[in-house]
Formats: sequence, C-alpha cells, structure tokens
Amino acid sequence: MMAYMKKWLVFLGLSLLTGCAVQAPKVDFSAFQQANPASILVVPVVNESVDVDAPNYFLSTISVPLAEKGYYVFPVNTVKTVLEGEGLYDANLVHSADPVQLGNMFGADAILYVTINEWDAQYIVLSTTVTVGFTYRIVSGKTGEELWSANKTMQYTPQQNNSSGNPLANLLVMAVSAAITRAAPNYLPLTQQANYQVLYLDPTKLPNGPYLQPKS
Repeated sequence: MMAYMKKWLVFLGLSLLTGCAVQAPKVDFSAFQQANPASILVVPVVNESVDVDAPNYFLSTISVPLAEKGYYVFPVNTVKTVLEGEGLYDANLVHSADPVQLGNMFGADAILYVTINEWDAQYIVLSTTVTVGFTYRIVSGKTGEELWSANKTMQYTPQQNNSSGNPLANLLVMAVSAAITRAAPNYLPLTQQANYQVLYLDPTKLPNGPYLQPKS
C-alpha cells in the first residue's frame, strides 16, 4: 500500500514528508561585517514591470525598515535630485555607474540597489492575484564589493468570505471584488512584507546597524 502511494505521489509531482528538518541555506555575512557600514544610500529603482509608478511606491517603503535596523538612510528624494543634477536621470544609468563614485558623492558607506522584477495584478477565474518581486543588492560605497543580496516574491489573493446562500449572488460578489482589486491593486502591504522578511526574518536578514535603538 505504501509503495502504491509513493508511486502516485511521484506521478503528481509530490513528495512524502520525512522526519528530517529542512535547513535554511546559510548566508555569508563576512564581507558585510568587515565593511561594517553605518550609512546606506538607496538609489533609484530599476523597474522591469509595466507600472511606471512602481519605483516611487517601492521607495516609500524601504527607508523606515533600514533605519529601524540601525542604519542612517539618506533621504531618497534628496538623493534623486542630486543624482539628476549629475546627469543620472535614469535608474539604469545609476545602477551601471561606479559605486565608489556614488559613495564618495554622498559620503555613503554602502549602496542599496533594487530591481523590481514583478509588480502586477492577474485576473484568474473570479479572483485577482497581486504579485510583487524584487532583487536587492548592497554594495560597498568604498570598494564596490557586493556585501549582501536577496530575492523576494510575494503574492496575495483576497479571500472571499461573504456567503449569502445564493450561488449566483456569491459569484457576482466575487467578480466585483476581483474587478476592484484588479483596477486598484494595493501593492504597498506586499512590498512592506517583502522588505521586512528579507531584512528581518529570512536567512538574508541584515545584521543590526550601529544606530539601532535599544528596546525600552
């Protein structure tokens, strides 16, 4: 009987649970710890999605969690203005610029580069799934060496909990809810969760910075 179940699980692309715990991959923080950055420069975000507003929305979510981790974060709007004054109007140009020059320009210990890989709302069978996906890199502003990297994708599908007892009415409610989510998807909570997980929870979580405020 067990052999029969194993064959069906393999056929379905599933695997049996075992008593062995899956260990999270280890992240090498030696370069980060050696650099010991106190300040982080967040540069404009490269946007691979079709939403032109996605970079601005993302930038509004990243400074606070970095600051609460104990790092000085340069004001993102000021950074953008200074970079544009240097002719760096496009995020791709900023990402391809010499990180040591960028670091010297602001006196930054490290630079955070982010690429938006996904930022969309997909309608599937009376539901809308909102997806965000990011690639993060922190590079030394003094040597140009990569100190840290992470990738994160988050999805959210609103749950339909309203049941009127009328199947047709329930379908109508689901369709309206999905249409509203698709028309005006709320990406910010997902983005905040993605940032929080890579900085605070995942194996990639950053070491605490020198300005971390002790808990009272």
